[in-house]
Amino acid sequence: MGKSTGRSIRRRRTRATPPKPVGDPTVTPSPTAEADTATDAAPRPITTRHEPILAEVAWEACNQVGGIYTVLRSKVPAMVDKWGQRYFLIGPYSHASASVEFEASPLTGPVGQAVTQLREAGVWAHYGRWLVTGRPHIVLLDYLSVFNRLHDIKYRLWEHHSITLPANDELINNVVAFGECCRLFLSILAQNQSARRPILAHFHEWMAGVAIPMLRHEQWPGSIVFTTHATLLGRYLAMNHPVFYDHLPFFNADVEADKYRIEPQHRIERAAAHGSHVFTTVSDVTAQECKYLLGRTPDVLLPNGLNIQRFSALHEFQNYHRIYKEKIHRFTIGHFFPSYSFDLDKTLYFFTSGRYEYRNKGMDVTIEALARLNHRIRNAGLDVTVVAFLVTKRPFKNINVTALQSRAMLDEMQTVVDEVKQNLGEKLFLAAARGELPDLNDSIDEYWRLRLKRAMHAWRRELPPLIVTHDLVDDAKDEVLNQLRICQLWNQKHDPVKVIYHPDFIQPTSPLFGMEYDQFVRGCHLGIFPSYYEPWGYTPLESIALGVPAITSDLSGFGSYLNQLMPNHEEHGLFVLNRRYSDFYRSADELADRMFRFAQMGRRERVALRNNVEAFSVHFDWHNLGQRYHEAHDLALDRIGVQQAE
Repeated sequence: MGKSTGRSIRRRRTRATPPKPVGDPTVTPSPTAEADTATDAAPRPITTRHEPILAEVAWEACNQVGGIYTVLRSKVPAMVDKWGQRYFLIGPYSHASASVEFEASPLTGPVGQAVTQLREAGVWAHYGRWLVTGRPHIVLLDYLSVFNRLHDIKYRLWEHHSITLPANDELINNVVAFGECCRLFLSILAQNQSARRPILAHFHEWMAGVAIPMLRHEQWPGSIVFTTHATLLGRYLAMNHPVFYDHLPFFNADVEADKYRIEPQHRIERAAAHGSHVFTTVSDVTAQECKYLLGRTPDVLLPNGLNIQRFSALHEFQNYHRIYKEKIHRFTIGHFFPSYSFDLDKTLYFFTSGRYEYRNKGMDVTIEALARLNHRIRNAGLDVTVVAFLVTKRPFKNINVTALQSRAMLDEMQTVVDEVKQNLGEKLFLAAARGELPDLNDSIDEYWRLRLKRAMHAWRRELPPLIVTHDLVDDAKDEVLNQLRICQLWNQKHDPVKVIYHPDFIQPTSPLFGMEYDQFVRGCHLGIFPSYYEPWGYTPLESIALGVPAITSDLSGFGSYLNQLMPNHEEHGLFVLNRRYSDFYRSADELADRMFRFAQMGRRERVALRNNVEAFSVHFDWHNLGQRYHEAHDLALDRIGVQQAE
């Protein structure tokens, strides 16, 4: 990119030239070759050839690290429906992930041929199918193959693009090596195919974006789309500035990136944004960040979707709610009933979940609102109990011993009751057959009566139930735990709002829940996600996809999308909290009011709301939202003067 920092790129007209040979990875293009800002480049002559090939490049392709993995995996069926065998992905090779999610294929076709040539150039790569719905082809690049050239790769990034990289940052070293592998592979693919068909590469996030400035520098003949799902600098600023959005136009991005020690990542992200033919992000909220922090306004917004599971009859997903709610009841009994009991038929389950970003994810507002809800329900004399789950991931030593003991004693009591039930049932049947009505107390064997009494005595506990299920590594400094203490959410018997802070994933192997996260969500009544910083917001989307009403905020991309395009969203069980023009306490009060109104609803009203949520969720299926991706790809092809064959 000719020593461009991304802030200003010299305007000049270019024309397509064949890519340089890649047998020697150290060979660099002519110093005069310079990538232009995509929108400034003169379009190439329109050609009609074979249909384009689309490569989707991401650090999280077949590599589960964060939310981009869910985006890619869930979007695959819609992309395969559109592109068929002309679509494939590129990701980093991870033995742990590949051994579970990857199946090798013969090295055939244009992509397989390019993999063969890449291996011959000394870079190892794997070609096969990603074992997800749609089974797309995928190329997994072993970036360790080029680690011996890492110094040279970093030098070229500094010389051509003014990107200075540290020596010993493991993640940066890995993504730089991955970017070089992508450059080599796509250059080979272009050598073989660009004369026959257009090539389109869609990169996600800065971890995959290293290849973009390098490809533009060598005048790669394909089209490039880059999507940032959240600017890295924006995430840091939002965590540390209480009025981040008001100050956004006035931040000096370079100074702030240096302050948070993320200048290399920021420069990579900015170079990728300016080097792409089409720059995209997931929401108008993040588009504002891109404008001020990266210096380029996105061309297209690409909202995230999901594969929405539809049921042939409404009662089916209601049955799933009932089944999984019973499993959550089981946890509730084990956690609370040793200290005191309450009516499970009048218990509502609220939850919030996501990455541990205490302020960004709105955990602070949620806890404050729960404290206010506790006061309101108690004062109103409302006959309801709310159990609120705070699910995130934090360092912990182990599951709390008391929680494990309670669960073990619950299982023991269940075993005894099952034995008594079977024994009593047989005796009752025989007595009834003889025309007798037995004394049920005398029908229980002494052994089982004593064992049941022992279990009941061991079950009881004088202390109130725990508010956290695990022993945290440093609980004195945990912000969530400290705020729960300050708000006096102690799980006392007289408190109608109970809290469970669960600092681990919910999964079937957990001895506390023993269920999938999706099952847990289905069993709940309301999802609470009042984020302060949320480029899109998968958690509320997952909630409604599973038929559960949700609260989001107008500072999340999802909430902003609802406010602008779906003004009747509240009728469908989606509530958008005002945080953009509201302070912390007003937002907490509004959230408490929303939850209180939900707690006042009757069972029939909640069932009707879940029906509305389930019907509304189809709007967010990838086969609808995937059209935005197709528009971005068409625009990228159009900008280099390619007309798709009819």
